[in-house]
Amino acid sequence: MPIQVVRLGTPRLEGEGIRIGTVRRPPRGVKKTDYAAQDWYDVWLPDIAPSPELMKQGQAVQTDAQWTAFAKKYRRELAAPEKTRALQLLAAFSANSDFSIGCYCEDRSRCHIAVLSEVLAELGAVFKDDA
Repeated sequence: MPIQVVRLGTPRLEGEGIRIGTVRRPPRGVKKTDYAAQDWYDVWLPDIAPSPELMKQGQAVQTDAQWTAFAKKYRRELAAPEKTRALQLLAAFSANSDFSIGCYCEDRSRCHIAVLSEVLAELGAVFKDDA
């Protein structure tokens, strides 16, 4: 039962399971009680999102070198023990549970979710192929 990567706020995919928001901030203008009903997320896990300072840097990326620097710093943040424990838990759950992780970004190639997915895969997480 692999992890699916989704864009938060989009219609749910078949077999997606619990949708986990791996974003620093909740959606603007949406009541907490409406997050799941409006397909944002069921559970919010900002602990594995980039720090606010790093998120600003990531949003300003324009070159491959800037992206590489962002990814390196984000990997360093994810290496903190409390973040590693959360990532190990998600990787282990991916073997037996339906769930998805997501962000607001339209382009996953320059989104923290790309780095997060790589780190989870390195920890043994199984992902559903993007078709």
